[in-house]
Amino acid sequence: MSKLLVTGRKKLDGEVEVQGAKNSALPIIAASILTKGENVIHNCPSLSDVDASVNILRYLGCTVTRCDKTLLVKCDDINRFDVPVELMRKTRSSIVFLGAILARTGRARISFPGGCEIGSRPIDLHLNSLREMGADIREKHGYLECCVPNGLCGTKITLSFPSVGATEDIMIAACLAKGTTTIINAAREPEICDLADYLNSCGADISGAGEGVVVIEGVSSLCGSVHTIIPDRIVAATLMSCAAVTGSKIILNGIISSHLAALIPIFKNAGCKIRISDGNLEINAPERLKSMKTIRTMPFPGFPTDAQAPLLATACVADGTTVFVENIFENRYRHIPELVRMGAAVKTEGKVAVAEGVEILYGASVEAPDLRGGAALVIAGLCAEGKTEIGGVEYIERGYECIESTLTSIGADIKKI
Repeated sequence: MSKLLVTGRKKLDGEVEVQGAKNSALPIIAASILTKGENVIHNCPSLSDVDASVNILRYLGCTVTRCDKTLLVKCDDINRFDVPVELMRKTRSSIVFLGAILARTGRARISFPGGCEIGSRPIDLHLNSLREMGADIREKHGYLECCVPNGLCGTKITLSFPSVGATEDIMIAACLAKGTTTIINAAREPEICDLADYLNSCGADISGAGEGVVVIEGVSSLCGSVHTIIPDRIVAATLMSCAAVTGSKIILNGIISSHLAALIPIFKNAGCKIRISDGNLEINAPERLKSMKTIRTMPFPGFPTDAQAPLLATACVADGTTVFVENIFENRYRHIPELVRMGAAVKTEGKVAVAEGVEILYGASVEAPDLRGGAALVIAGLCAEGKTEIGGVEYIERGYECIESTLTSIGADIKKI
């Protein structure tokens, strides 16, 4: 298995293009199942999670071609309604294929999804919502056997929690349902808006995306379209953290500043100077960061849970105490023991982590426990004294496109071995 070898204490400098958002690409790839004709999806990141979704499309009978950062997808010849276990287990977001396959074929047979073990991500919100729309879903031998005897029908669905995945699954399924579907307490993340923009460009009728109530008027068919995926706000936050811990100045190109509204004030309070202009962000970090006080993860527009691990690694070398409260997932501090091996002073109690900033971290042999935890270890390695060897690179590659090449291009000493 590959490892990342990071030699720390190098200043970063230069400009980097922020990749397309993984959490937009995956539901958009699934939603393409509803269409006939060619889809041209620009700014699609090259990630193992994206490859897993593409393999599901190909298994179903779709044609998919990649040309650099563009995916060409054609779903006219879908001839299956099942997804095998080995494909479903590659990524947690594969559950979003359920609504798409049901809406397109009227049947679906899938196993439970896989993905990073960061805590309970129950799919009951997906299943109950689809049942409300007329789906008959039964669990047999580890598979979900689904059919829609009378077709999917629009209805009013109130989510007990603004789940991103459930909102996406309902939106996709509702596009070809009869009548009007209203999602109350819908997720408001930018990736929801991107999915709605894509579907509307295919001929769907979705309004209210990005707000608490989303309304989908069912249509008879969707056609392929051209769409550009939004930049990845979590990758942007990770790169900002890389600059922050190394006292560096870098420029991120192709960002949407409103997507980073919960993050920018935290970096500013830590002493970083930030300038935004024309879709670019310049971050200039001080030699020593100030503590970030208290950070609570929340659904958008609050602080994103996916940025918790990168910011916690950053807090490990800040001057003072930073408190993190993880409100979304209950098992999302698995990177902390690895940071402690590098000299970090972090204690956890339930959903709270307290980071006492130290002056220096030390390189060590560590293991990425999951995607964002792996990114945290890269950040720590960049500012640590000596060499840090990071295993579990396959987790990092689920969400970061060639992270070693990206960081090397701005002066980091990091290589894949």
